[in-house]
Amino acid sequence: MYATQPLLPLLARTFSASTFAVGLTVTAPTIAIALVAPAVGRFADRVGLRRVIVGCAFLLSVATALTAASTTLTQLIACRLLMGVFTPGVFAGTVAYIHETWPPSRTGRATATYMTGTIVGGFVGRALAGLIAADVNWHLSFAVLSVLHLAIAVVLWLWLPVEPATVHDGARGFSRASAVSAAKRLLRNSQLRATYAIGFCVLFTNVAMFTYVTFHLAAPPFGLSTAALGWLFVVYVIGAIVTPYAGRWIDRYGHRVGLASAMGIGAVGALLTLMPSLAAIAAGLALTSTGVFVAQTTTSSYIGAVTTDDRALAVGLYSTFYYTGGSLGGAVPATVWNVAGWPGCVALVVLVQSTGALVALTRWKSRGAQQHLHEPEIEAVP
Repeated sequence: MYATQPLLPLLARTFSASTFAVGLTVTAPTIAIALVAPAVGRFADRVGLRRVIVGCAFLLSVATALTAASTTLTQLIACRLLMGVFTPGVFAGTVAYIHETWPPSRTGRATATYMTGTIVGGFVGRALAGLIAADVNWHLSFAVLSVLHLAIAVVLWLWLPVEPATVHDGARGFSRASAVSAAKRLLRNSQLRATYAIGFCVLFTNVAMFTYVTFHLAAPPFGLSTAALGWLFVVYVIGAIVTPYAGRWIDRYGHRVGLASAMGIGAVGALLTLMPSLAAIAAGLALTSTGVFVAQTTTSSYIGAVTTDDRALAVGLYSTFYYTGGSLGGAVPATVWNVAGWPGCVALVVLVQSTGALVALTRWKSRGAQQHLHEPEIEAVP
């Protein structure tokens, strides 16, 4: 998804393009996700979550292969846009799948486990792209990622169980009118609206931090190479370790505590990156990414706590706001970067993080008030 982040300085040199232009390789897929996610979520609710997850996984491998064949920046951006079209089927489908197959008392841990997978995938994608591009070329980076996508799609096809609701009744309303009606009903839920706003803030901060820090670290006095920038994302491993424990924390203490803690950790990490030390910057990025992953786990879990029907559509709508935040996180800081450099970008990130925490603390229900929103427990699929 964000494999071009460590490649941005390289792509800028290769295509003689501006920071904003190469940044579109990050922004394009997030825009596509924001546009199509609700429709994909609605489709998954009707035809089956497993079918959509597996199908989109295969289509992602095709889109990634096309990306590897790009010869111009315009082609690269267009292929990245196509990747964004198929990504929501995996994300929205999986979050809804978790809430269909695990009891409410354990969905925080289950969501955290899924988020751990996305963290590891995010690190592998960025690290491989950076290392291969530095040693060979960026085309091969995406060729290798395409093969990995295909292998994962095959694994899902062979081993992912069908969710309990194996029969999806098309007569329930697969029309455009019914989809719009369902979306309006979900948007009337004030808890979901707050969650969508928080999701916007979460991805904005992550994309802004990890897109523009590459320019900061590629410039003097650090002067990191493309390969070194790829290794920078090893800080994601810290998030992979912490996030499962965060899921248990959420299940025990509630979503508001989890979200506020996550945003606080992220803000401290962002401020650490202002220090003129590569070690301090790495530590700050580790804290920031960990905060983002815990926040994403919290918001994804909260959606299941306040919805019972059309969950994939609810997650699809969340994806629209989430990836709109990511799109703006890849574009808006470009202006700030040109005016105030990295300190300005950090100030923007901390402001957005604070906004997300404030929304959670003032708009989300406390743990006790959520209890009546939980659906009855169901037996988890083995």
